Amino acid sequence: MDYLDDYDSTAVYNYTEETIPWHEEPVFKHRSTCFSGVLCVLLLVVSVLIFLLGFFGNGLVIWIAGFKMKRTVNTSWYLSLAVSDFVFCAFLPFNIVSMVMEDWIFGVFLCKFASWVMFLNMFSSIFLLVVISVDRCVSVVFPVWAQNQRTVKKAWVVIVLAWVLAMVLSVPSIVYRDINTHLGATTCFNKYPLYRTQQIVALSRFLAGFVVPLVIIFTCYSIIMSKLRNNRMNKSSKPFKVMTALVAAFFTCWLPYHVFVLLELDEKHHSSALKAGLQISTYVASANSFLNPVLYVFMGSDFKKKFRSSVLSKMANAMAEEARTTSRYLSRSSSMDARASTHI
Repeated sequence: MDYLDDYDSTAVYNYTEETIPWHEEPVFKHRSTCFSGVLCVLLLVVSVLIFLLGFFGNGLVIWIAGFKMKRTVNTSWYLSLAVSDFVFCAFLPFNIVSMVMEDWIFGVFLCKFASWVMFLNMFSSIFLLVVISVDRCVSVVFPVWAQNQRTVKKAWVVIVLAWVLAMVLSVPSIVYRDINTHLGATTCFNKYPLYRTQQIVALSRFLAGFVVPLVIIFTCYSIIMSKLRNNRMNKSSKPFKVMTALVAAFFTCWLPYHVFVLLELDEKHHSSALKAGLQISTYVASANSFLNPVLYVFMGSDFKKKFRSSVLSKMANAMAEEARTTSRYLSRSSSMDARASTHI
């Protein structure tokens, strides 16, 4: 994962010297010390849990939204979001193995590609959350237009554009990620040609993947809440609670990562506290990939009622409920606008 950065090339390892002829160079055999460190063991357990919950949880969402539910604009959003998280979780085993061995054995291609997938997940997830927020805002402010123009085909065009933009912004991971072998151990780290380059990459990720989306989403939600309050239709805010939970989970999980990455830019000498913060915050960010399926289950409707149903039914009902309520709101708002136009 990207918390490794430039620290990996100076990591401390245990080595044992093999018995060799006196005329040959000393050969060092790398030996992992992960299981002797509390932090490493804790992060390893967290990584395995994130992988299991995220891989199978998002797999269920993909199966339900893609094959068991009627294809709508809302299910298209959530399906794409689940695919993003699923792909990220599928690459976690590479990092888990690397953590256990304290050695990157998968070569330079996977070093670059695994990091690229991490940031692809970050950008695609937040871009999709922005798209959903704008979609909700347009549906509330312009219900008649939205009811006529919101189609599944147009939704997938927007999804593809969001993914393409996310892929482009994730390119620095492919360009600057590299491997280095030192005393028998290989590390995967960021190799920036200039300190200025590192600053540009970190700030661009922070702005494009956090600040700008936060401003857009906050603006959309302010408009939505104002519109619903003015129309005295507070009950219609129910379909937005799943989306609100998804947005809150994303920003809560990714904020610590961006904070420590920005702190790293101001550090002339990397401290152990900063390194630990980068490690922990990276896994907190990764946790976002398994939270979405959990939120679909417990935020869809009343928990006590849903507890009696199966896990698959919970996820399907959560996504279907939002689609039904949004549709009812659009229909109700459209009829209200129609009546208002006849009086004018």
